[in-house]
Amino acid sequence: MSDNKNEIPASAGTKVTPRGAYPHVKQVGDFIFVSGTSSRRADNSIAGVDIIDEMGTKKLNAYTQTQEVLKNIDTNLKKVGASLKDVVDVTSFLVNMNDFADYNKAYAEFFEKETGPTRTTVAVHQLPHPDLVVEIKVMAYVGN
Repeated sequence: MSDNKNEIPASAGTKVTPRGAYPHVKQVGDFIFVSGTSSRRADNSIAGVDIIDEMGTKKLNAYTQTQEVLKNIDTNLKKVGASLKDVVDVTSFLVNMNDFADYNKAYAEFFEKETGPTRTTVAVHQLPHPDLVVEIKVMAYVGN
């Protein structure tokens, strides 16, 4: 995109719409910023929420949520001609650091230690839905 500040509106093929006044993806020059992304699907269900008994008890699966978050980020990056390979910086938010091993295992399926982006992982008190345990935001670069 040649415009210096390109926002991708929700009407541009986005299946999951933002839950506030912000775009999922914003490009400024050669930099692409992806807003905090969860494992929420277009139907507002959340990947990685496993019902484990007849009473509706839930197990929140950080491994599955991380996989889905990164797939959602890749989908958003593709809307502006980029992919996870262009990601240079990652900020991850975990509700519980006891989920770090599962999150880290899933993350390693998408990025390599030697060539992947820089990363910061922080614990947060909560995310916008009680079933979310992982949220990730990224910055990508598509210049030469």
